[in-house]
Amino acid sequence: MRAITQHTFGGPEVLTIVDAPEPRPLPTEVLVRVKAIGLNPLEPRLRAGEFPLLGQPPFILGWDISGVVDAAPQTWRFRPGDEVFGMPLFPRAANAYAEIVAAPALHLVRKPASLSHVEASALPVVGLTAWQGLVDLGGVTEGDRVLVHGGGGGVGHVAIQIAKSLGAHVIATASGSKREFVEGLGADEVVDYTAVDFTEVVSDIDVVLDTLGGDTAERSLKVLRPGGHLVTAVAEEDTELAARFEAAGMHFSGIAVDPDPVALRHLVELVEQGKLRVHVQETFPFERIADAHRLIESGHLQGKLVLTV
Repeated sequence: MRAITQHTFGGPEVLTIVDAPEPRPLPTEVLVRVKAIGLNPLEPRLRAGEFPLLGQPPFILGWDISGVVDAAPQTWRFRPGDEVFGMPLFPRAANAYAEIVAAPALHLVRKPASLSHVEASALPVVGLTAWQGLVDLGGVTEGDRVLVHGGGGGVGHVAIQIAKSLGAHVIATASGSKREFVEGLGADEVVDYTAVDFTEVVSDIDVVLDTLGGDTAERSLKVLRPGGHLVTAVAEEDTELAARFEAAGMHFSGIAVDPDPVALRHLVELVEQGKLRVHVQETFPFERIADAHRLIESGHLQGKLVLTV
């Protein structure tokens, strides 16, 4: 099979397509012949060596996959020919930048006919991050006021739709160029962060979902109701920030996404009900992985990028 690997940290040019042996599935695992691979901002950072989640190169990046079960020798969950998708093994290496991936059957769900492989591969990381942040940690319920930072991005654009499906009033921050896109997702209010300080126009928020980082989380303290909850996907280990929220009588949670087939099936239900769609800005063929990484690093994304195999 072909796989995309790297033998050193560096820029997109270090990503190389190689011939590699097919993985051997362990008991309870399946082999998936990959049709599409969702790309995430974390992956260029790992490629560049910003933090050692996968250790030293060589390694194969990637987690989001959609494809067809090729072999399922020791599991009852799937059979060859089943169409599946998921986010196996995160944060351990899933070796998803490859034509064939060995994945725990428990980390995958059946792909609905209403989702193409491209769309399905774009959903797991961002969908599970948004679901776990809003539902499992934030406890969002009908009537809550929810602020989603980065509403036009991968996690943000899915989070808006999940919050709306829960009956929340959703306010999203986004650049002015993404206003129409974000409004089309169902946001009740859109704040152009390039023109307006959100702390001056937003108030009485029950749950904030931070997907941006920087000082966004700390500034969000000003817009929360007493007892409000900040959930951050980018500053989850900031103990000083957590202490400031707790001292102010607020709740602070960091979300480090993990595989969750139950939540993934909830996302499938929302898709089939017409309440959730994942936006793919652009697809790239397997051979253009370096170009895809360059576009991610540019920061000019609306939704997700996908690699087709």
